[in-house]
Amino acid sequence: QVQLVESGGGLVQAGGSLRLSCAASGDISSISAMGWYRQAPGNQRELVATVSGVRTQYADSVKGRFTISRDNAKNTVYLQMNSLRPEDTAVYYCKTEGYLAIFRNPFTSWGQGTQVTVSS
Repeated sequence: QVQLVESGGGLVQAGGSLRLSCAASGDISSISAMGWYRQAPGNQRELVATVSGVRTQYADSVKGRFTISRDNAKNTVYLQMNSLRPEDTAVYYCKTEGYLAIFRNPFTSWGQGTQVTVSS
């Protein structure tokens, strides 16, 4: 019912930048929150950044380097990643929460993930 399409991952050298995008589509009435999570091999999935209204939240490890933003008209969330480090290497997942148009049922959807690899 809700599809998320992520893009923007890739391979970059340490100190470089990448911008991730995630567009939500489907039978959406409203979106309450959008965010990015990541999972490195052998690790649990962890929060990177979220945006809900005008409120943003960041993991301590990315504060000052990553910026999350949202285009409400396009149901799209972005993650600008600067000063990338090898430890940022992971699969990055988009997560969206909101309400469907039908009966305003709540939903939570995850993207398929996009690989970010930072070489030293």
